[in-house]
Amino acid sequence: MSKIKPAKGSPYARILGVGGYRPTRVVPNEVILETIDSSDEWIRSRSGIATRHWAGPHETVAQMSVEASGKALADAGISPEQIGAVIVSTVSHFKQTPAVATEIAHRVGAVKPAAFDISAGCAGFGYGLTLAKGMVVEGSAQYVLVIGVERLSDLTDLEDRATAFLFGDGAGAVVVGPSDEPAIGPTVWGSEGDKSDTIKQTVPWDEYLGKGGGEKFPAITQEGQAVFRWAVFEMAKVAQQALDAAGITAEDLDVFIPHQANMRIIDSMVKTLKLPEHVTVARDVETTGNTSAASIPLAMERLLATGAAKSGDTALVIGFGAGLVYAATVVTLP
Repeated sequence: MSKIKPAKGSPYARILGVGGYRPTRVVPNEVILETIDSSDEWIRSRSGIATRHWAGPHETVAQMSVEASGKALADAGISPEQIGAVIVSTVSHFKQTPAVATEIAHRVGAVKPAAFDISAGCAGFGYGLTLAKGMVVEGSAQYVLVIGVERLSDLTDLEDRATAFLFGDGAGAVVVGPSDEPAIGPTVWGSEGDKSDTIKQTVPWDEYLGKGGGEKFPAITQEGQAVFRWAVFEMAKVAQQALDAAGITAEDLDVFIPHQANMRIIDSMVKTLKLPEHVTVARDVETTGNTSAASIPLAMERLLATGAAKSGDTALVIGFGAGLVYAATVVTLP
């Protein structure tokens, strides 16, 4: 018989606060058109994107994360010393080691927390949220800081007509802590590795370095039509599974916060899911672009800040992207 004592965590977990940071430089489509043969009308019709934010030299992955984290901690009313773990989802931190989470944890004032990075692309926030929930319920951390952050402008080929207009930079953060009632539902997540080539880095780092940097710097590329079909049809099924797992229907939803990949994908998912008109839909992609792991918390923060959503609302969140990976869950907004 096991001698291990049972965990002493909380019965449930919830998002207690959210914060976001968008770089100061706003980049309109006109700037993108300097390097690709396209038009503002074409970009808007294909993606819904009008502007995006690009980070300056001082707006590093760590700095943007610290800014977003400070806002999330203040929103949650939690001091940095209470944070027991820091989870950072990013694909654009260029140091293989150490994890940028350790630097962020130190800079926000957390005291010896667990700190690590995860790489799950545009589903990274959902992965991090699920890990944080487990920590709180299991008892290994009372409060967990979950960050999605990207500097995708560093990985954008500005001469690639298919992707040059898509990506933006930014950071979003949430604080996850104990709850007396269910406020983060079961996560429906997974991967489809047979489709890994549909979104990928153009050149592996070792191959790039092996050629003495003579090739183009590695960038993100994708098969647009294949990604669109997968996101619209397969991810709508995953979103429905998350609703079913939470024991609710679309009628019970107040807010829908999908990964901000493309306005056409968002609108198609709304139609496929048959969301009622009363459901507020995040469309932050129009002015923020696709910020991968940062897109869901950034969209959440904006909805709450503008009053389009309110504390206590029931929201369906779903992220999906390179891997191909996905994660969906239902949450109560902070």
